Amino acid sequence: MGILELLQTQPALFTSTCLILGLMVGSFLNVVIHRLPKMLELGWREQCSELTQSEDSESNLAITSHTPIAAAPTPTYNLVVPRSACPSCHHAITAMENIPIVSYLFLRGKCKGCGTRISPRYPIVEAVSGALCALAATHFGYGMASIGAILLIWALLALTAIDFDTMLLPDDITLPLVWAGLLFNLFGTFTDLQSAVIGAVIGYLVLWGVYWLFKLTTGREGMGYGDFKLLSALGAWFGWQMLPLILVLSSLVGAIIGISLIVLFKHGRNIPIPFGPYLAGGGLIALFWGQTLTHQYLHLLAP
Repeated sequence: MGILELLQTQPALFTSTCLILGLMVGSFLNVVIHRLPKMLELGWREQCSELTQSEDSESNLAITSHTPIAAAPTPTYNLVVPRSACPSCHHAITAMENIPIVSYLFLRGKCKGCGTRISPRYPIVEAVSGALCALAATHFGYGMASIGAILLIWALLALTAIDFDTMLLPDDITLPLVWAGLLFNLFGTFTDLQSAVIGAVIGYLVLWGVYWLFKLTTGREGMGYGDFKLLSALGAWFGWQMLPLILVLSSLVGAIIGISLIVLFKHGRNIPIPFGPYLAGGGLIALFWGQTLTHQYLHLLAP
């Protein structure tokens, strides 16, 4: 019996495998959350530098003796290089120090090299990733739906943490997420393709309209373009029929967390709160219980 057949016939084994995979990928998501915004910033700076150099070259065309000074090579920085290290003492993280959750507990949340405290968000992301992947395996069972759900979970986790940190929802994640939703629904995995395409379009236009209505009314921007793209992605995954539920759930989650931050943590009312994490939360609820909630709501409205 092959591994795939064994996973298909043994639900407990499939769930356990997804749990372990979720923990491992959760560790990598921490790298994405930390490095992707920095990679984008480096890319923007390089583009600005190239533009500045181009303008300087044009202004110096008449100076024949001008000799350009070669710029120092930029160190490679991506999701793989350089190797993960402590930001305080630059102690390189070994494989034994990078075991999801276990290493954090063994090290008591401190760097082995200098004793600097490690943020608890690292094991939290790993634990949430593992738990949600196991839930997806249990909820959908072996098949395309579980694969799609797990990929969506990873993307939404990364977007949530990045938006909390930087108020950004990178196109590097949101745009591929739109296409991934459409591709999975080519086979009707979560909804039919027509509903997915309409959902992607309406999802973008709804928040785009809210953005401009708020800006024309108040003169301020109420949200970023990344929010439009994220709702578009959720529309591509679940279809246009699920968008009202996602928006209601997102607003409800946002209201609860926003009020809690103001009351419990004295979060200033004028300090902006990212909407992306709440959209992601609404999307996750819709992933697992969207159909059930929709049917119950329609049942209540039925005469």
